[in-house]
Amino acid sequence: MGLERLVRVLQEKTSNYDTDIFSGTIKETEKITGKKYSPHQTSPDGGGLTNAHSLLNQNASNKEKSSISEGGEMLAFPYGEGRDGASVAFRVIADHIRAIAFTIADGQLPSNTGAGYVIRRILRRAARYYYSYLDYKQPLLHQLIPVLAFQFKDVFPELDQQQKFIAKVIREEEESFLRTLEKGLKKIEEIIRNSSSSKTINGKQAFELYDTYGFPVDLIRLIASENGLQVDEKGFEAEMQQQKNRSRNATAINTEDWVNVNRAGNTSFIGYHDLSVETKVAKYRKVISKTKEQYQLVLETTPFYAESGGQVGDKGALLFGEEKIAVTDTRKENDLIIQFTDKLPENISGPVRASVDFESRLNTTYNHTATHLLHAALRQVLGKHVSQKGSLVSPEVLRFDFSHFSKLTNEEVREVEILVNEKIRANIPVVIKELPKEEAMQSGAMALFGEKYGDIVRVVIIDPDYSIELCGGTHVGQTGMIGLFTITAESAIAAGVRRIEALTGPKAIEYISERVSQFKHIGELLKAKEPLRAIEKLMDDKVQLEKKIERMEARQLEIIRKELLQKNEIINGIRFIGEIVEVSNPDSLKKICIDIKNNLDHYIVVLCAVIDGKPFVSIGIDEAVTVSKNMDAAKIIRDIVAPLIKGGGGGQKALASAGGQDISQLSSVIQSVRNIL
Repeated sequence: MGLERLVRVLQEKTSNYDTDIFSGTIKETEKITGKKYSPHQTSPDGGGLTNAHSLLNQNASNKEKSSISEGGEMLAFPYGEGRDGASVAFRVIADHIRAIAFTIADGQLPSNTGAGYVIRRILRRAARYYYSYLDYKQPLLHQLIPVLAFQFKDVFPELDQQQKFIAKVIREEEESFLRTLEKGLKKIEEIIRNSSSSKTINGKQAFELYDTYGFPVDLIRLIASENGLQVDEKGFEAEMQQQKNRSRNATAINTEDWVNVNRAGNTSFIGYHDLSVETKVAKYRKVISKTKEQYQLVLETTPFYAESGGQVGDKGALLFGEEKIAVTDTRKENDLIIQFTDKLPENISGPVRASVDFESRLNTTYNHTATHLLHAALRQVLGKHVSQKGSLVSPEVLRFDFSHFSKLTNEEVREVEILVNEKIRANIPVVIKELPKEEAMQSGAMALFGEKYGDIVRVVIIDPDYSIELCGGTHVGQTGMIGLFTITAESAIAAGVRRIEALTGPKAIEYISERVSQFKHIGELLKAKEPLRAIEKLMDDKVQLEKKIERMEARQLEIIRKELLQKNEIINGIRFIGEIVEVSNPDSLKKICIDIKNNLDHYIVVLCAVIDGKPFVSIGIDEAVTVSKNMDAAKIIRDIVAPLIKGGGGGQKALASAGGQDISQLSSVIQSVRNIL
């Protein structure tokens, strides 16, 4: 008997969802949505709700079926006739928000692949329930995190400590899905109407809902079941496979078999300590893609570091006697370290001097050690919720992706930069050890979430009180070798994930030198000793000038409006105004039309203008005329105006606008509308 079912028995409830495990979340949902939860409107089996943890346990599988949860409640997808959809929604939300929140607290963010996609599916399923059955069209789930955090703070303090971050991630996910949910629901309603005879949503339709509108397949299955339909899952899988094939064909490569040259076996890597070695080619193969032809070489011993853990593979050269072959990349395949070249040497079986590009490797080590310093600095400045979500360490730049719920302020960026540079100036020794994994983790070493590690791990220590990480990359001997660190960009790349780009060493010096030079040049252009103050004054002056221009334009529009009111002529009982006027922007035409509405009745106004060499037209029609004469401004724009000025536009019955290319037809526009009357 599971915990939830045990509580249900002890509290003498008819459903797990009526126990105090869920009641806090359900009451908060009632408060937010204004809807009432009716426990007796759902069946004792739990109202046909799919338990979120069953989806988690299946990882990213698309083949969830109905089953029984640990608590004994049905996992069948729909609720039957006579059950209350709103009450089922309350239960779905209470169940799903727990799974979502706890998983994010454990470090797994929503994504399009693997376990991250399971979280996204669960969240979107819950969002569809509150959107459709509680008529709540705004993000809801993130508002439940404080209640959940308070409830579980004693047994799961991470939820309380990270509640702002968790709520931010969930809110961004909800906002993203809600932007397409309404369109997706309209699309599925259309599909359901057209599938009434076949009783099936075919594979192509299901794939469109998945690919275009972001509907997980289990959500499509749920909605189909509620409407007495089935999903052609084989057809869906076929469509999915076709997409994969299209993607695969776009990057198709032909890899030939390995050709053994000398002793075949696993490569001995010596690149942590030596950047050049005398060795031999063990084997090679040819790889042909649509754009180029390459060769992959495996050496008996290699100094080349293979791309791993965010660090790019080494480049360098292979010297076969007098023949020099460039190594363009190094990657790993199973236990093989593979060097990429554009050609083969004439004597491939002979001895070869393998040498790593020293400057490229050195710059890469600057950036890799700086990445560790940056990670620790972010955790110190922003909080312990920060964890690595990805990285790129190359000779040119370092890029670090991390979990955080908001844009970094200028002060936070500055604080991180200062802290990293302090550690660089301190010239801290970088200590590298190989330890049993358990011992390394007990020492406080940070591991990359989702990364697989062996029993023995490589630990990089930069002051035991500052940074200890599991890492297989290359590093400097002491932090002072890095020289300088500067952040060049900070941005969002996903919900709850930020990205920092930075430079180190000579490239950082070059970047800052260029910025200082630009700053001096700005000062010279402004003839100011303090360019920042001069720019601030220019910005203030700009604001004042814009306000002055607005006032002048308002006076000009008032003059135009008065002149137009005096020029109106009556045609078949309708006041007609048609003029080409001088205004600075298309919105002014609309504004005049609206102003005329407040001063005239039974009217049609056609205003034209040439702005930046292009024609613009706005048509305003009194609402009484739209009814009595069946006049439609949007239809006139589409059928008459747009063809004349070679453009397009739209709007409503009482006000519509268009823009185009041909300014010679503006008089014809006015006359054409006059002819309608």
